[in-house]
Amino acid sequence: MSTLPRRRSTPRMAAWLLAVGATVAMLLATALANPASAHGSVVDPASRNYGCWQRWGADHMNPAMATQDPMCWQAFQADPQAMWNWMGLFREGVAGNHQAAIPDGQLCSAGRTQSGQYNSLDTIGAWKTTSIANSFRIQLNDQASHGADYIRVYVTKQGFDALTKPLGWGDLELVGQIGNTPASQWKREASGVSIQVPANAPGRTGRHIVYTIWQASHLDQSYYLCSDVDFGGGSPTTPPTTTPPTTTPPTTTPPTTPPATSGCTATYRTTSFWNGGFQGEIEVTAGSSAIKGWTVTWTWANGQQISSYWSSTVTSSGSTVTARNAPYNGSLAARGKTSFGFVASGASTNTAPTPTCTATV
Repeated sequence: MSTLPRRRSTPRMAAWLLAVGATVAMLLATALANPASAHGSVVDPASRNYGCWQRWGADHMNPAMATQDPMCWQAFQADPQAMWNWMGLFREGVAGNHQAAIPDGQLCSAGRTQSGQYNSLDTIGAWKTTSIANSFRIQLNDQASHGADYIRVYVTKQGFDALTKPLGWGDLELVGQIGNTPASQWKREASGVSIQVPANAPGRTGRHIVYTIWQASHLDQSYYLCSDVDFGGGSPTTPPTTTPPTTTPPTTTPPTTPPATSGCTATYRTTSFWNGGFQGEIEVTAGSSAIKGWTVTWTWANGQQISSYWSSTVTSSGSTVTARNAPYNGSLAARGKTSFGFVASGASTNTAPTPTCTATV
């Protein structure tokens, strides 16, 4: 019986086999990671590992990353699963005692959670930033539709240097939050649900870190998410007009005491609907001078009832609702903006109210 000649392996063939093996290993690792990691993260402004996955996930072996995006490069080298599993950065059993569970310098890795898989996210350096205004929103995607007991948004204080200093609890200031919000009240996405949380960080300029704590509702499961941002400022570039209002004749001397509502205005919008309920938002805008606080009032026309709210303190008396600023979003520069939101129950007809705003100056 004849024997076929044996082909000799060439260097080119060996390299090809190695490349195929690496690709298969990567795909297998991704497939294994995804079913177990369907949780969530902040996607705008992108958390550190979500941003790395978004920019380099399909090209993570490209050596150009080392010079174009060095912080992501070091993170991929340390543990690529931290990027593939961008939605799994959480701890369990913290019971709300976040500062005791996570030491200073380890906030972005959630205290070196998941056996240290996310340690590279604590590395100090020039992480890619997202440009935002002082009044902004974070968007959190929840692929498993857990919902939230609460979501808290912090920003580093002005003067913090993210390029040289590890992040600590004392560097953060609470700038926005929402309370209990079940997943049924979030926006439906192709995969899971999402929610936006308004925040206001006046006085910030340049590079900062947005730190989000998401307390999921299904278990005592807390997510800790670092997003690198650059504040470009939220003030208008066009100065306010000096033309008198059309309702006041030019020959009439303006009153020495302006009306109580002249220091701010409020605009209402409904952000989402569902059977028996809806989510609303009111944006507050300061007038031509700075204000120290605000109060917004409105009257429901169809018996709506507020069940939860955030970034304000809300009280109701019959159909009349009064919302006052939170401690962190009352002071607004001239023409500055902030917003607050709420979840309410309502019938099939929900006439939009017309809110009024009174400023404390």
